Amino acid sequence: MYYVLVPIYILVCLLLLVVVLLQQGKGGDIAAAFGGSSSQTAFGARAGATVLTRATTVLAALFMLLSLTLAVMSKNGGSGSVMSGTAAPKSTGPSVPALPTTGLPAPTTTTAPATPSGGKTPDAKTPDAGKPAPPAAKPGGRGGN
Repeated sequence: MYYVLVPIYILVCLLLLVVVLLQQGKGGDIAAAFGGSSSQTAFGARAGATVLTRATTVLAALFMLLSLTLAVMSKNGGSGSVMSGTAAPKSTGPSVPALPTTGLPAPTTTTAPATPSGGKTPDAKTPDAGKPAPPAAKPGGRGGN
């Protein structure tokens, strides 16, 4: 039903465009655009309903009705995804082997904090605790300049 109404809707849109463009404008000067025409009443001069004005009314009503109908139909039927029905892409990167879960010893955890410099803990009383040692002098070099 949706695919039957879409071409009809497009045809109504094109006919409405042509009918509106074929109609003659009211008033020939710029004053008529701002309501300065003296020959018109408060709601405009009542001219006889021509074929073009009747066609405009009918096509405008059809345009609004079809717009509303197509909007309701596309809302109810448009719940599918753009990506539905497509397979996921295959991974080209290195595959990570699964870790074995049987035959391994239970992991052990240690609670002792890690100590720098080979297991020696710095003494809090000495001011140079934890600082690196100064560079040693080169053998055979002069002291000073």
